[in-house]
Amino acid sequence: MIRADLSSNLPRSPELQAILPSPDLRGDCPSWPPDVAEDYRQRGYWQRQTLGEWLAHQSQCFGTSTALVDRDRRWSYADLDRRVDRLATGFQSLGLMAGDRVVVQLPNSLEFFAVFFALTRLGALPILALPAHRQIEIQSFIEHAEAIAYVLPDRTWNFDYRQLARTIQTQCPSLQHVIVVGEAQEFCPLDRLDGDPKPFPDLDPEAVAFFQLSGGSTGVPKLIPRTHADYLYSVRVSAEICRLTPDSTYLVALPASHNFPLSSPGSLGTLAVGGKVVLARHPNPDEAFALIEQERVTITALVPPLVLAWLEAVETRDRDLSSLQVLQVGGAKLTPEVAGRITPTLGCQLQQVFGMGEGLVCYTRLDDDEETIHTTQGRPLSSADEIRVVDDDDRPVASGEVGHLLTRGPYTIRGYYRAPEQNRRDFTIDGFYRTGDRVCLTPSGNLIVEGRAKELINRAGEKVSAEEVESHLLAYPDIYNVAVVAMPDRFLGEGICAFLVRNSLPDRDIQTFDPVEIQALKQFLRDRGLADYKIPDRFEGLIALPHTGAGKVDKKFLRQQLLS
Repeated sequence: MIRADLSSNLPRSPELQAILPSPDLRGDCPSWPPDVAEDYRQRGYWQRQTLGEWLAHQSQCFGTSTALVDRDRRWSYADLDRRVDRLATGFQSLGLMAGDRVVVQLPNSLEFFAVFFALTRLGALPILALPAHRQIEIQSFIEHAEAIAYVLPDRTWNFDYRQLARTIQTQCPSLQHVIVVGEAQEFCPLDRLDGDPKPFPDLDPEAVAFFQLSGGSTGVPKLIPRTHADYLYSVRVSAEICRLTPDSTYLVALPASHNFPLSSPGSLGTLAVGGKVVLARHPNPDEAFALIEQERVTITALVPPLVLAWLEAVETRDRDLSSLQVLQVGGAKLTPEVAGRITPTLGCQLQQVFGMGEGLVCYTRLDDDEETIHTTQGRPLSSADEIRVVDDDDRPVASGEVGHLLTRGPYTIRGYYRAPEQNRRDFTIDGFYRTGDRVCLTPSGNLIVEGRAKELINRAGEKVSAEEVESHLLAYPDIYNVAVVAMPDRFLGEGICAFLVRNSLPDRDIQTFDPVEIQALKQFLRDRGLADYKIPDRFEGLIALPHTGAGKVDKKFLRQQLLS
């Protein structure tokens, strides 16, 4: 039996032995201890089914029903399963095998789902990148995982991904195949990867199926290994909690590769019950409202900045949104004031969602009272989710007090891929994941998220490492010192402000940056391969950065200056 774990082609990392007592390691991916894994099997959380087998089963159950809608293209469940089979055969013809890592960077499209399922059916391991990622991120993913293939679009929103691929090819010796959706030029076109299906590997449902991406405080990529069994468990229970049925129509407004719109309950949760998934290329009100009206969308998910945009746009758009029953909001904290506007304005129920690619997902329930829905971020989806709220010394805080959130459970990972040092910091000796969130627990078991303990900026739901942006700005010739902090932003939730100290130049005001200089700074960051969502929204000059009594840059003071 060919298995899609990593133990056959990756060195075992002895450093990881310190993370858990007698962990079952799969190469460089820490796994659940054997006794815990057996308990999850016995209790039915983990089932003997891979993602590829799951899709084939859904095709048998809902064959001619519409599964995916992408503009004027519609695939039934049978269409999707058949195309996945043929594409998996095409990947085999390139030499892709179980365990090979493949970076997938595609917009919301039918091709995203075909590629994702084809790779997982073959046992190859997709690394789900975002369309907004650029050279720094993509190159890091390929180098870190020694990926041998990269799947990308030709152009999206005036950005040519093929040029990005050319640059990365020169830097990444492991990269053997560049596969393009659309005009491939010198690369391999996806639509030529087609063939009559042959037997595929016999895969282990508890093996790694794909990698998601975690935001990091240092900007170093962290790959989240998700198994077939743990992910499908999360999908199944999420669909139940959100009361999805074959009549449900889910609008993918956020990037399809994000954990939130992929599995909470997202597109996979909708496919799990025989519903219809509608793909939006952009979440702006014009496109989204038109799709809600045309396809009779019943549920969708947004981050708070988009909620504000939709609330402001609804009065000026003549669209029928009456089919929309549930609007999920997650990715950043939603204020109670905005929460209270959703039902009166959009005519649908609000459901708050708090979760992470590493595992834990919390939902407000659809039958919760209004105060719970408006003021909390929900409670865990599983009775097997374990929650600790602790102080800086890992001691439990009193009920209702704010502390650090730690969690473990049947769909929360036990360690990142090839990251022994990070794992020692982010996971306790008994397997709890340190989420980096500060929360308080209500008597009813719901979480109220108060903020992040780690130095991450939550810009429109995307986590941005201040340290990463600072390191790039310090490479600019005229910058002596820099501090990047979050600033309040009505639409983004948090924007990015860079406080800059120039090199000493006596003939100019070192605290002033004119529009031309600001554009030059932004272009400099783009040229270094930084994704647009990480580029500061505001630049401020200082003679010197303020410091605390301990000699560290006083970012709290800088954030307060932005409020004054």
